[in-house]
Amino acid sequence: MTEHILRMSGITKTFPGVKALQDVNLSVRRGEIHAICGENGAGKSTLMKVLSGVYPYGEYEGEILFEGERCEFGSIRDSERAGIVIIHQELALSPQLSIAENVFLGNERAKRGLIDWNRTNYEAAELMRRVGLDENPTTAIADIGVGKQQLVEIAKALAKEVKLLILDEPTAALNDDDSAHLLDLLRGLRDEGITCVIISHKLNEVTAIADSVTIIRDGRTIETLDMAKDHVTEDRIIAGMVGRALDNRFPPHEPTIGGEALRIEDWTVYSPSQPGRKVVDGASLTLRRGEIVGLAGLMGAGRTELAMSVFGRTYGVNISGKIFKDGKPVEIRNVQDAIRHGLAYATEDRKRYGLNLIEDIKRNISAAGLQGLAKRGWVNEYEEYKVAEEFHKSMNIKAPSVDSVVGKLSGGNQQKVVLSKWILTEPDVLILDEPTRGIDVGAKYEIYTIINRLADEGKAVLVISSELPELLGLCDRVYTLSEGRITGEVPRREATQERLMHLMTKGQE
Repeated sequence: MTEHILRMSGITKTFPGVKALQDVNLSVRRGEIHAICGENGAGKSTLMKVLSGVYPYGEYEGEILFEGERCEFGSIRDSERAGIVIIHQELALSPQLSIAENVFLGNERAKRGLIDWNRTNYEAAELMRRVGLDENPTTAIADIGVGKQQLVEIAKALAKEVKLLILDEPTAALNDDDSAHLLDLLRGLRDEGITCVIISHKLNEVTAIADSVTIIRDGRTIETLDMAKDHVTEDRIIAGMVGRALDNRFPPHEPTIGGEALRIEDWTVYSPSQPGRKVVDGASLTLRRGEIVGLAGLMGAGRTELAMSVFGRTYGVNISGKIFKDGKPVEIRNVQDAIRHGLAYATEDRKRYGLNLIEDIKRNISAAGLQGLAKRGWVNEYEEYKVAEEFHKSMNIKAPSVDSVVGKLSGGNQQKVVLSKWILTEPDVLILDEPTRGIDVGAKYEIYTIINRLADEGKAVLVISSELPELLGLCDRVYTLSEGRITGEVPRREATQERLMHLMTKGQE
């Protein structure tokens, strides 16, 4: 038995026009949790796809040794047979099938060509107990939350007798409780002798759980650190990721705050799926030109619901209250009204609602502003190219051209395309819902710089974020929301994480 369960040497992977990996080396010790960190586009996921056979042998250069044996995987099935299982950020589950069916999908428990359902459900229940999932194995995947779905993926990996488990951004879509449970589960798997490799942007989780960390930058291995021996901190990892010490994670900014841009009064929204349930309850807030305002709240507080209901009533029923734009009352019945009155909303789920992933950058940028590019119903393609090229340069979108497909871009560059799309509509008010979710620390700094620039241009910006340090570092004022109600308004100089959390957890009278 070798000390290292995995060695990858000299891995080079090239796509048309770009070298994604160049001479990358990775060594993982048996029975450890090994983190891989790097900015978006650094090559982390590409390296794991090489390892797991998504990119088969022959499509890359270099050597893979697993348990001392040279591996030439031609597919994911080959790597799974060897004991390597990868869980992608976008979970590979069938929502209409049961938990048990998903656990054994492609690995069915059958007898004489027929599925043995008793054995399937029994063994699934055993695996679910092992990962701490307290559900009936016959429950449909669509009926459980994303945190539990992540546990189903791990149970699925255990059913394949996994030796090396790869998790790509495992906690990106999870709340704090689900994240804590998942990290505890990974510690338990490590104690059972299962080696884990995690790719994560959440450096606080990396420092809490990892035994070793490998840092990749621009497709190259920078260094591998032993978390305990090298006394690794978040700042140490950041310095390796971005190639410099990031002394200040937020760009310096002095606001020039002007007059009122948007005011919402006594805004109430009811749930469309649960009749009679108030999701937003009498909320009132004000945004001023040149100001960045934060909206803080726990999961389920109603932050996104408030934003979407204001932006053209795209969420909710029986909506009541008043909206004032530049001091005058306005009626916003749909998205077209919202855009016409100078509002823009960048969704928290850019891949599902914010972008057309199979289209190019150019058409994504122009999607919300086609009226300004069209004449007599025909889009001026020259103007569309011209506008897209301007944003390509001004927003520093890292792609060969505006004809590049958006789905191939990193999270940070996708977010720049979303922002470009809405800036093209020339809004006075931008509502940005989780603008840096799933984005690495270097790209976050760029997004913060863009937000500051928008405020300096006189726009009012509302930032919704689950990361309190982000709100404290970026915003001039922060509103807190609890159970659909505004529970506080805190200026920057008085804001602390403790004070915001107190207001965010304030119960109803």
